[in-house]
Amino acid sequence: MATWYFAWREGEEIVPEKVKLHEKSFNRFFLETQILLTFTFLILGGVLFTIVLTYYPEWFWIVPIILIASQFVFVFFSNNIIARTGDWTITKDNPIIHFLQYQPPISSLGTIDDYKQIPPEQLVAIKKEVYEEIVSKRGEIDCTEAESIFSKYNVSCKQGSFTAKKINVYELVKKVADRFNFKVPKIVISNTMVPNAAASGPSPSRGIVLITTGLLVQLEEPEVVSVLGHEFGHLKGRDPLILFGLMSAEFLFRFYVLLALLPIIFGTSLFFIYFFGVMTLLFFIAKFFEARADLTSAIMMGQPKVMASALEKIGFHRLLFERATSFRIQEWVSLDSHPPIYFRVERLKKLEEPVLVNHPLIQSIKEVFRGFIASI
Repeated sequence: MATWYFAWREGEEIVPEKVKLHEKSFNRFFLETQILLTFTFLILGGVLFTIVLTYYPEWFWIVPIILIASQFVFVFFSNNIIARTGDWTITKDNPIIHFLQYQPPISSLGTIDDYKQIPPEQLVAIKKEVYEEIVSKRGEIDCTEAESIFSKYNVSCKQGSFTAKKINVYELVKKVADRFNFKVPKIVISNTMVPNAAASGPSPSRGIVLITTGLLVQLEEPEVVSVLGHEFGHLKGRDPLILFGLMSAEFLFRFYVLLALLPIIFGTSLFFIYFFGVMTLLFFIAKFFEARADLTSAIMMGQPKVMASALEKIGFHRLLFERATSFRIQEWVSLDSHPPIYFRVERLKKLEEPVLVNHPLIQSIKEVFRGFIASI
């Protein structure tokens, strides 16, 4: 709230962009959990069942297969779908993201005057001019030149107000891909201050990595590499396909077994109890794979403590809440595929370097259960 961050992909054409005053909670909800995707499938399933019951009742028993087949298509082509959601595509020819951080001066009353007085449209104009006059011409951001542009727009500048950062994102991803012996996947950048990264795709050869500018701003490069190692761990383990298989198996069991043998459940509150229980179980199982991805990053990148540092920065808000025992238990049984941050950080800090683990998934399952029991 008290700092401005400007981000550019080198080689881009500057076009009018949407003004976003604050991060929407929806963005954080989408980027930090899989709940949105799960409930999107549920809504689509409900709509499909309603249409079939209304117009084609004789097809009722094959609807689950049609629904799962359509979801599989989504999973199989998720790399292409996610690629369209990013703001920038990173390639070998255009690999660099530039950042300019501006810290507005604090008045004698302790308020950030400039933050409230500069219209968002003016910030976009400043961003455009800095790119055209500095970034595109020099390939580097000179803070002194940036200060002169800001002054033209009556923005107060004091010594130390500006910090510039230049990151070769392609080289960071390639470094991790080389460790895993994978080809470099598609890379997209989401220009949001939510610090996160995600990997998707049915296999490493059809994978995609999404990185937010918030992650690049908040972490040092070795920390970014460790986080990317976690995401490549998902690609290596084909976790998106495994989780899709688990969700599909439960859905088919619910429809072809539970509905056929105990149809009365679906008309009572028992269904909600069953549904909440099975979703809690599935998301708890998903925590095994997130824990394995942490361990895979530690093994392949060889820096478990750097990964722990990255998690502390990314999840410091949750770490504050997790000081309370009741919140820790809630985190273990929530509809979130990630184990609590405190558990992940402590686990990584205990690892000795180099990390040698024969069966990362089995080891992760054991440690997740131990962590959950310890929280009760």
